[in-house]
Amino acid sequence: MKSETVRVVVVTDVVMALAAGTLDDALWLVDSNKRGGSSGGGTRHLQSAVRKGDELLWTVMALECEAFVSIEAIEIDPAYCEVTSGFYEGTDIRFWRGRIRKDPGSTVVPYNLALKLGSRRGVMTLSAPELPSITGRSR
Repeated sequence: MKSETVRVVVVTDVVMALAAGTLDDALWLVDSNKRGGSSGGGTRHLQSAVRKGDELLWTVMALECEAFVSIEAIEIDPAYCEVTSGFYEGTDIRFWRGRIRKDPGSTVVPYNLALKLGSRRGVMTLSAPELPSITGRSR
């Protein structure tokens, strides 16, 4: 079967997250693989459907047009997904790429995002148990 690139967009309400001190109600994820079995789009617990050889490509955007947000790290079991970061050529826009090393099948493999928001020192992460995850693809 042909490998696919699954694009994941992390939409963040930076103002809400900074005011509340948490990402938990201020972050929503969507991906490009609903047809392949992804579920939970538009929530913080998106479950992206993937198989060995697929690639995940994470990007982040702020809900507010002048707010700053960036993904600083993605924490996922490296047995399933090898994560690297880079910048789009000629820009300072960062992306994160994950290569699926092992087909998750029916296993749900959670991951967490570490985000830098505005001028706040340090990063913010999601609280368990409602984390985004990967699982096996249906097609």
